[in-house]
Parts: sequence; C-alpha cells; structure tokens
Amino acid sequence: MKTLDQWFEEYAVSHQNPKNKAIHYICVPAIFFSVLGLLMSIPSGLLNSIFHLNQPIIENWGFVALIFISIFYIRLSVSMAIKIIIFSLLCLVLNFYIGQFVPLWAFSIGVFVIAWIGQFYGHNIEGKKPSFLKDIQFLMIGPAWVVQNLFSKK
Repeated sequence: MKTLDQWFEEYAVSHQNPKNKAIHYICVPAIFFSVLGLLMSIPSGLLNSIFHLNQPIIENWGFVALIFISIFYIRLSVSMAIKIIIFSLLCLVLNFYIGQFVPLWAFSIGVFVIAWIGQFYGHNIEGKKPSFLKDIQFLMIGPAWVVQNLFSKK
C-alpha cells in the first residue's frame, strides 16, 4: 500500500496549474459534500429499526459510508483521518439542515453536477486527465490533498 505522501506526489502531477488547484479546492469538497448528501437521502428505515437512536445526523447511510471511509484514511494517516472525520461530521450536519428546507437528494445532485463540471474544466486548463481515471482510489485522495494543501503547514 502506498503512503499518503506517495499518493499526494502522484496526485500533484495533474494538479500544478494554480487555476486548476483553486477549482479543486472548491469542487473536491463540494463533491464529497454532495455524495454524503445523496447517501443521507437514501431511506434509513433499516438503520432506524436496528439502532433505535433517533439521531438522523448519524443514523443514515452517509454516516455508515463514513465509517468505511475513515478506515481508509486511518490506514494512511491517523492525523489526516481526524481532519477528514471532522470535515465529514460538518458535512453531515450541514446536509441534515439543508434537508430541512429543500429536498436533499435534488440539492446534492445539483452540487454534484456543477462541481464535476468545474473539475473537468480545471483539468482542461491543466491539460491533464483527472487522476481517478488512472486509479479510482484517487477519488479518496482528493479530499485529503485539499485538506493537506489548505490547512497544513508546508
């Protein structure tokens, strides 16, 4: 298994242009956020009947997915996993509240489509294909790369 630094080095190859990087700093978190929103939109009756928590922010399919996502990040870096978990929890809460005002699935699809258009536009500027076309795991590396670049000292 590659180290987090090895993943970042490989990911950075197709993310050198400042405009593409700026687009990624917005669109990668937006995609992550929208995927969680879509997962939270899946009816969670089964989870409710199993756990009986009556806590919709954590008793949903987005939270279940985050358990597995957290395992992926913990294997790479505990400190990065903590940062991603904090971001993920903020996404869960924000998605929950957005879902109180508009259909969450529709909002999430809109954000997802717009953010992917931005991503492909950024790669058009960069002149390089998105990393995930080489290895699907780069879809998980993108959020960590954004966190690393925006919030960590270099």
